[in-house]
Parts: sequence; C-alpha cells; structure tokens
Amino acid sequence: MKRRVVITGMGIYSCLGYNLDAVLDSLYNAKSGIVFDPLRKEMGFRSALTGNITTPDLKSVLNRNQRNYMPDQARYAYVATAEALKNARLDQDYLDSHIVGLMYGGDSTAEPTYKSCEAMIRKQDTTKVGSGAIFQSMNSTVTMNLSCIFKLKGINLTVSGACASGSHAIGLGALLIADGLQDIVVCGGAQEVNPYAVGSFDGISAFSTREDAPEKASRPFDRDRDGLIPSGGAATVIIEDYETAVKRGAPILGEVLGYGFSSNGDHISVPNVDGPSRSLRMAVERAGIDLRDIGYVNAHATSTHVGDQNEAKAIYNVFGDVRPEVTSTKSQTGHEMWMAGASEIIYSMLMMQNGFIAPNLNFENPDEDSAKLNIPSKRVEKKFDIFLSNSFGFGGTNSTLIVKNLLK
Repeated sequence: MKRRVVITGMGIYSCLGYNLDAVLDSLYNAKSGIVFDPLRKEMGFRSALTGNITTPDLKSVLNRNQRNYMPDQARYAYVATAEALKNARLDQDYLDSHIVGLMYGGDSTAEPTYKSCEAMIRKQDTTKVGSGAIFQSMNSTVTMNLSCIFKLKGINLTVSGACASGSHAIGLGALLIADGLQDIVVCGGAQEVNPYAVGSFDGISAFSTREDAPEKASRPFDRDRDGLIPSGGAATVIIEDYETAVKRGAPILGEVLGYGFSSNGDHISVPNVDGPSRSLRMAVERAGIDLRDIGYVNAHATSTHVGDQNEAKAIYNVFGDVRPEVTSTKSQTGHEMWMAGASEIIYSMLMMQNGFIAPNLNFENPDEDSAKLNIPSKRVEKKFDIFLSNSFGFGGTNSTLIVKNLLK
C-alpha cells in the first residue's frame, strides 16, 4: 500500500443484532439469527429458513420523500452507516466540508422490481407504479440513497460481485485511498431479506431443509451439511488514510493490510480450488506478512457441499501446517450474500477487539478436507492481532481481505 489504510468506524444491521453491542453479545454467546418463516412455506418454498430481520422504522429521522426512494436494504444500510459515521466521529459538518467517498456492495433489488412489474400488469397504467419505484429497483439503490442523504461528494459506486460484493467494496476503496484518490471512503454491503430475492436459489435446491431446528441448519464444514440459509442486512466500514485519521483525531481500530482477488474462470456456480487459492496468496503477498502472523481465518463457507469442500482445500493449500483457527460466522447468521464480505469484517473485528473466536456452530463431524483445518466448535478465548476474511461468489469472483488490529 502506498498510503496506510485504516478502519475508523463500523456499523451493522444484522440478524445477530441491530447495532455493534448486540452483535458482539450474539457472537460471544453463540446465538443464532436463523428462523422458520411460515410465509415462505405458503409460497411453495422447499425451505422456509431465513435470517431474522425486521425493517427499521425511519420516520423520525428521514422525510417522506427520502423514505419513498429506499427499499429495505437501503434502510438497513442507512442504520448501519449512521452508526459507523458516529463511531468514526464523522458528523454532517465534516461530510459537508470534505470529499468523502462511498462504495457499497449490492447485486439485486428483487422485491421493488417485482412489485413494480406486478403493478404495471395489474393496473395497466405505468403512472400507478409510484415515483420512488425506479430508485428502489436499481442495483445502485443503496449508494444513490446514502450519497444523497449524507451528502457525500467523493466516489459514488455500487460494487456488484455476487456474494463477494461487500468485500470487494472495501478492497477497492482501500486501493483508492492507498493511491491518494480519496482520503475517506464509506464502504459496506447490503442484502434485502424477502422471499422474492431468494426464490430462485430455493428452486435449485441450494437451501438447507432442516426446518425442524433452524439454529442447527447452517453447518459450515460439517460432513452432514445440506445447504445454505439465506440472510441479509447491512454492514458499513469507514476506511481512511492513516494520516487523515490521525489529523482529525479519529479512533483508529484496524488497518487493511492486504486485498487479494481472482476469478475462477470456470463454472458459473460451482467453485474450484485454484481461484480461491490465488486470492488468498495475493492478499498475503500484498500484506507483506508471514502466514504465522494470521491468528484467525473467517471463511466464506456457506454450508454447501462443494463450496465448503473446495474452500477447505484452498485454505489448506495456502496455510499447510500453519493452522490458525478457521470458522464461518455463517453458522450463526446464514449467508448474508451481498452483505457478507462487509459484515464478516465487522464480526472478525469485534472478536479481535475482545479476544475471542466465536464457534463454528454445528460442526460435529468433519469431512476429509475440513479435518485438515483447525475448526473450533466451541468459543475460543484467544488474543490475535491479524485476521483473514474470504468472500467468494457466483461467476467465480473471489475476494480476500487481511486486517490488523490497531485498537489500543
């Protein structure tokens, strides 16, 4: 990195809690955010499992027009970003007088699109769709809403990289800062939580059907895993140039040491081993650290058979006999999709700041590949200063981030 890139604020709206303190409590006490949704069963879903999220009521903080332009995921992102900006000590006066960028991961906005199309067909009148529909249904809905509400004047870009979107947003934001093109970037990822967004996943039998015990359904790396659980919310990470952060007296929480990326160049939905391995190696090389410096790996592992198997192989390819703890926080949250790459940075940061590693829930029987990794099924009390986080997505897109603790 040409300039040091540090993390100065975080905010989250997750099935584990609607702020950092609540999420920390859920991580430490191994609480699951996965529930059974009867509506999905009524709609004909094979699996009615989902992350448990309610839409925040923003009437007291945003005007009617602002709310009208925002789908659920933009509302989640607003709450997460407001918390992150507050924690980073970035008030509106500062945002008004400085160039602050925005890069957020997002790759669908299904419910508003469906409702707009349904209204056009049913009413035979496009004027009945509503003035906010176009802004809610665009892929860039989160960045267009956040940039206008917080009056951000720097880069304004949505990163669409499937389930690596949030991670890529942070990595690309870090590159802009390192190259001197931005001093501060608001980064993150958001995912809507509704049946319309994930029905096609259910249709290809991607989801776990352990409906009798929702909290036991997400089983990353376990031999008896049978599919992922859809989830979502929003997570925001404020990153900035180290010198800028020091100058304004910001709380410096961590440093983005490395960003690795790759494409599998292979099957559109089935991951391989080579692509993720290259992403990991690139991140480690750019971070300029020894593998033994990495005290924890937050795996992408979503609880699918091939995905977890090939990631375990990739991690072992890179780390070999160096065996840091490896867990997937998706065992608690389900798969937060476009949000996951950002939220898992926050989950890992909270664990690192508080000296523990949350358990890989439901890891009861390793398979041949996960047995080679150090995967704890119980909480580990451990101080560590560097972690690595993987995020992979459809189309073979891979992103790896390495973050160092700077909190004193």
